[in-house]
Amino acid sequence: MPKSNHYETLNIDRNASQAEIKQAYRRLVKLFHPDVNQQATDREKIIRINAAYEVLSDTQSRQSYDRQMHYSFEKRNSKRQQRTQTAQQQEKKRRKTRRNADEQVEEWLRFVYQPVNRFVCGILDSLDEQIEKLAADPFDDELLEEFGDYLQNCTEELKLAQTTFHSFPNPPSFARAAAHLYYTLSQISDGLGELKYFPLNFDESYLHAGQEMFRIATQLYYETQDSMGAYK
Repeated sequence: MPKSNHYETLNIDRNASQAEIKQAYRRLVKLFHPDVNQQATDREKIIRINAAYEVLSDTQSRQSYDRQMHYSFEKRNSKRQQRTQTAQQQEKKRRKTRRNADEQVEEWLRFVYQPVNRFVCGILDSLDEQIEKLAADPFDDELLEEFGDYLQNCTEELKLAQTTFHSFPNPPSFARAAAHLYYTLSQISDGLGELKYFPLNFDESYLHAGQEMFRIATQLYYETQDSMGAYK
């Protein structure tokens, strides 16, 4: 409805009779006409009263005005409904987006981070024990064979971890953690590559290089966990 329509100007109901319209008009004219009330100087109010009475006092013009008001009301109501529907659709879209983001996070945690985390922990935590065993006699064939088996097992686990890491795209919220995890896997791969040279030439520099790369991988892994925050 408009802020001020003819019915409101005359202070009458939409269903008022012609007699009630006439009576309301006369009352307002006396109230606002300057010849009757010297203090009533609102000429715009008088103009609106006259215009309202001119339209509503005639049956045909009143009917035309009522149709116009109904059309305007329906049009505004339709626009309100469209705005409400648009707002609801946008909210539904936002909720769906949030739900999809939450699902993506859950999938990445369950199918990527957690299994890769187990592989990485298993590889990084086992090196010191293997080096200690090998230190008893670095030239012992049995110890060397055991060390080679250990490296092969780590290589297989690393491949599984790398395959798992690339199986799902990481959520944007975990971009930093995913980057640290990627470099952790890369350092482990480089470290294993250095360690594999030792049984071939017994050069301890390869053992030291491999251990240093595992140390860097461990630090990167800690940074991965820090980036995960509450999701660890």
